[in-house]
Amino acid sequence: MANETSAEVYRLHVWIRQITPMIWRRLLVRSDSTITDLHHILQIVFGWSDAHLNGFHIHGQDYGVYHDGGVSFSTNPNQVRLCDFKFRINERFSYEYDFGDCWQHVVRVEAHLKPEDKMTYPRCIGGQRRAPPEDCGGPLAFMTRRDDISLQAMDIFADILDDLECHNAEALENHVDNINELREWLTLDHFDRRAVNRRLRQYAAHDTTWMDVVIARSL
Repeated sequence: MANETSAEVYRLHVWIRQITPMIWRRLLVRSDSTITDLHHILQIVFGWSDAHLNGFHIHGQDYGVYHDGGVSFSTNPNQVRLCDFKFRINERFSYEYDFGDCWQHVVRVEAHLKPEDKMTYPRCIGGQRRAPPEDCGGPLAFMTRRDDISLQAMDIFADILDDLECHNAEALENHVDNINELREWLTLDHFDRRAVNRRLRQYAAHDTTWMDVVIARSL
C-alpha cells in the first residue's frame, strides 16, 4: 500500500445484504489504499477464501481483481486508489464476491479521519458474526440451512443426554462426529476480531503469511 503522509483514513461500515441478523464489519482503511487492497481487506475481515470472482461497483463503473476465467476490468486495480473517488460522508458502493452465491456487500463511508501515528492500517474496529460458509448457495439458502442446523443440533444434544444416561459410549462417539461436521455452522455467532487484525497487520507489512488461511480454506 502507498505511504503518503497526506492520506486520510476512511471509517467504513460493511455488511452483507439480504441476511438477518446482520453480518457486518467496521473498518479503518487508508484513503491511499487501492482497489486490490480493499478487495484483500474485505476477504480477510469476512474470512472468505478468495476462491471466486469479485467486483466493485463504484460511481457507475465496475472494478475488481482479475481471476482466471473471470471478467476483465478496464482499469488496473493496483493503480486505482480509494481517494480517487472523493467519497462523501455516508456515500455507499457495492462489493460482490462469488457470482454464483452472490454475496453482495454494502460499503458505507462513515467518516474521514486523520491517521494516528502509532496506529497500523487497515484495522477492524468492530463486527458481528462470521460470514456464511463458502459455496452454501447464497443468502436464502444460508439462512434456511442455519435455521435447520439449530434444530438439528438441539436434537443431537437431546440424544446425547439420553445416551449419557444409558452409558452408551459408542453412540456418544457418533454424536461427536456429527457435531464436528456441524462445527462451522454452530459457531456462526462468533467473530474473532483479534485474529482478523493479526492478518490485517500481516497484510499491511507485506507479510505473505496472511495468505496461509486463504490457501488452507481453498484446498
